[in-house]
Amino acid sequence: MSSCSQPLSTPDAVKKPYEMTIHGDTRVDNYYWMRLSDEQKSAQTYDEHTQEVVDYINLENEYTQGSLAHTKKFQDHLFNEIIGRIKKDDETVPYLKNGYYYYSRYEEKKEYAIYCRKKGSLDAEEEVMLDGNELAEGYDYFAVGGMSVSPDNNWLAYGIDTLSRRFYTIYFKNLSTGNILEQVVPNTTGNIAWANDNKTVFYTLKNKITLLSEKIYRHKIGSDPVKDVLVYKEDDIEYYTGVY
Repeated sequence: MSSCSQPLSTPDAVKKPYEMTIHGDTRVDNYYWMRLSDEQKSAQTYDEHTQEVVDYINLENEYTQGSLAHTKKFQDHLFNEIIGRIKKDDETVPYLKNGYYYYSRYEEKKEYAIYCRKKGSLDAEEEVMLDGNELAEGYDYFAVGGMSVSPDNNWLAYGIDTLSRRFYTIYFKNLSTGNILEQVVPNTTGNIAWANDNKTVFYTLKNKITLLSEKIYRHKIGSDPVKDVLVYKEDDIEYYTGVY
């Protein structure tokens, strides 16, 4: 006599037809309602729409976990084998730029990189510019985008994404004092380049539909980004722009 487990019920997403017209072509997306804005994703309290999406995702996760339950032991074995091959206290090869050696390193049992530099010699005292582990606290997702030090070595501009959308908020840190300016530049690609005056940076923005980086703006640190000046816009969708 044999027995078998009850078949899992496949989640059935509700269809809510939504018409969109792009380039003169109209199509219907029955699952457009699952899209959430960046504000909804980062909100501490879910609104009704967000809760509906989260509830459905939870059903999908429960179905997946149930379907793969018989492989759980193998999953754990495979995961441990993979991470067992990773050097947990690794360090990048230092490179010399403008009088400083720059590198990043990882510490055992910590997930994110620590970005450092040493002045003049690899034997000099280490200066920690950013600790990704400290910055990531409180976020479900965290990634550092572009990083760029000003020509006078006093300012660090860096991009942070906490939503996994690859839209980076640029922060400015005074490396002499450790202070981080309140004025930030949101929704960038993370690409940053300094001007020679040590007060101005150039950055790029994406097209919200194609997600191609198409605009280059000029920003003066400490100023309102609303006043930033558009320097260049690429209108040909076969190309994208960047700053280095």
